Amino acid sequence: MSRPNLKAALGSGTCVVAPGIHDMISAVVSNKIGFDFVYASGFWLTASAYGLPDAGIATYTQMLDRVSTLARVANSGVIADADTGYGGLLNVHHTVRGYEDAGIVAIQIEDQEFPKKCGHTPFKRVIPIEDMVEKVKVACAARRNADGMLVIARTDARQPEGFEAAVRRGLAYGEAGADIVFLEALESEAEMREGCRRIRKPMMANMADGGKTPIRSKAELTDIGYALAIFPSITGLAAAAAAETALKILKETGTSVSPDLPLFNFREFQSLIGFEEVWEFERRWARGDEGR
Repeated sequence: MSRPNLKAALGSGTCVVAPGIHDMISAVVSNKIGFDFVYASGFWLTASAYGLPDAGIATYTQMLDRVSTLARVANSGVIADADTGYGGLLNVHHTVRGYEDAGIVAIQIEDQEFPKKCGHTPFKRVIPIEDMVEKVKVACAARRNADGMLVIARTDARQPEGFEAAVRRGLAYGEAGADIVFLEALESEAEMREGCRRIRKPMMANMADGGKTPIRSKAELTDIGYALAIFPSITGLAAAAAAETALKILKETGTSVSPDLPLFNFREFQSLIGFEEVWEFERRWARGDEGR
């Protein structure tokens, strides 16, 4: 299946919006709605698969399995979180090759110390800028197709070292070859605008609901200067809210039949998940009861 090309999309002059997809149910619903690109968040894929926090607990192997599955299920191009590259320079090389083989259209690597933490939580620490520059260079060199998979360099320096340090790192990572620069957890629109003004690379914004960065619309983000924006929490938080509502109603009323409980159409969901292909296979190949 042909995927949209992110490099071409970034040159459109309009901010590309990619929703976070936290599980494969959200992925098939996203296919119905239609997005050119979606985002595979380490936070939300770890939470949905293992019920664990984004604190450097999930391994490369676990994340590769999740992003590979999403790339198979989603019709969109998948932009994928790869944390710190899961180790040193050799690990970064291996991670980039694995994500590229999975069909990922952009890989995101950050400059936190291991074990990393969610970018919108406390106690983050960053590695020396020179070490991250080397990681960016290795990531860019490792990919086989520079047009097919872009490298996103993220800095988490805003909280531990301040805004100016984050900008310096963003500039350095861009000069090292990163296709997209990501200043994580900026704390105001003024910082967002200044970062985009000073770093002459396609810039990525993290619209994490409940996080440190103010949420802005696609039009506003385009005006600020962003080329790409992820909304990583949208399906995970929406699904958690819907599940809480459903479970409360069931506990209180003893039934799922309620005007206050909207449910996705079961027949349509069967179609989205692929049952029609299974039934067609059965019609073609299954033997009658007497042959079983």
